[in-house]
Amino acid sequence: MTKFLVSFPASAMDVPAEDMPAVAEASHAIIREAKAAGVYVFGGGINIEVAPVMVAADGSCTSDTYRQTREFDGGFCVLELPSRPDAVRWAAKLAAACRCAQELREFYYDPES
Repeated sequence: MTKFLVSFPASAMDVPAEDMPAVAEASHAIIREAKAAGVYVFGGGINIEVAPVMVAADGSCTSDTYRQTREFDGGFCVLELPSRPDAVRWAAKLAAACRCAQELREFYYDPES
C-alpha cells in the first residue's frame, strides 16, 4: 500500500460563505467514507492563525519559512491506497466535495518510517 497526499491551497476554495456549511459536510462525509474503508491515515487544515517557525538543528527557532512554503495553507489528507488510480478516485471525490481541484502527491516509501 502506498500513502498519498491529497491537498489544496485555501485560495482554491472560491465558495460563497453561505455554501461553506454544505462544503464542510460534504468533505467530512468523504473523510468518514475513507475512514470506514480503512484508507484514511490523517488529515486536517493548516492553522494560519499560528505563525510557522524555522527550527534549526540546535533547536533554535526563527520566524522564517522556506521561500517555497511562505503561502502554505489549506487542507490536506493522507490516504493509504493500493494504487495511483485509486488515489485519483479519492482525490476526485474530495474535489467534488470541496468544490476545488485537489493536488495529488505520492509519498516515497521508506521502510524505516
